[in-house]
Amino acid sequence: MRYAQGGGLSDERRQLREGIRMMAAERFALGEPSAVIAKELRVGVRSVQRWRRSWNKGGPRALRSAGSASLPRLSEAQFAVLETELAKSPVAHGWPDQRWTLSRIKTVIGRRFDKSYTLQGVRKLLIRHGYSCQVPARRAVERDEDQVTGWVKETWPQVERPRRRSGPGSSSRTSPASR
Repeated sequence: MRYAQGGGLSDERRQLREGIRMMAAERFALGEPSAVIAKELRVGVRSVQRWRRSWNKGGPRALRSAGSASLPRLSEAQFAVLETELAKSPVAHGWPDQRWTLSRIKTVIGRRFDKSYTLQGVRKLLIRHGYSCQVPARRAVERDEDQVTGWVKETWPQVERPRRRSGPGSSSRTSPASR
């Protein structure tokens, strides 16, 4: 199951959902129908039916939370250290500009904590802790307008595909002679 923001459930949310399943287990013992339980607990009927099958096989113990899917690679204390590292500029870590990218953060995590993450893993880690993608509000100080203008005038026309000529053409792509 996927959750918003790419992360799993927190411990509090996991306990809340386990409590709902335990309330459903009490009602299973009373023989209440799944539709009534689903409506009163404000959950889906299919979820209640799935919980009932588990309850029939293993009792209330089968409805307990199994815990998080996996332990986080970085503990909260380590993430706090990572935040202090990110508060320093990328220049302090050896990069030439002031841009934090996922690959750079991945490198910092590898250097500082000796742990390897994928780029998607870094993205999910940051989102889980409240970070979001940022786009600069203004242009970079280092931007050279003369170079940009020269590139647009000289390089871009060579890269851009030539447009179709406007003029009489063929109605058939396979036989240009037929008009």
